[in-house]
Amino acid sequence: MPRLLRAIRFDASDSHVFPVVAAENEWAIPGSFVFSLGRYGDPAEIAGKERQAFVSGFLALGSFGFTTVVSVSEASEEDVANCERLLAGHLLDQFGAPGEEAALAAAREEVAFGRELAEGAALNTLLALKREIGDDGLIKERFHIVTPPGEKPHALVWDVVEEP
Repeated sequence: MPRLLRAIRFDASDSHVFPVVAAENEWAIPGSFVFSLGRYGDPAEIAGKERQAFVSGFLALGSFGFTTVVSVSEASEEDVANCERLLAGHLLDQFGAPGEEAALAAAREEVAFGRELAEGAALNTLLALKREIGDDGLIKERFHIVTPPGEKPHALVWDVVEEP
């Protein structure tokens, strides 16, 4: 059975830090193409919530919002095909893909990359990402496993507050 990445939430912080927030349990992909295609302008110059999405957001397929953490989940071939169709439609509508065939080909590549990440990890593994601009000017992604803390901390060190 295939595996895909699913948006999860531990708290409401994503709703305070991203310009558009993923719904919980939506299928997700890394989605760096959003930034390489200039959706929010030059990635080196974006700020605020858009910058936070650039630095750490996975792209959810449905809302096309962002999530900080994804979970590796089992999927069906139908789920994979639905993700590809959703993303192809988004590429046509929002990014000016030159046609349905080109949009579907690009969507398949993006979903395959997310699938590759998921299939390389155990079920329910939590993943986060960090994006940055490399010395060559290209977007670089690093993925890491999120491990839950052993004990609940006795006090919060900081609180997330929405920007005005």
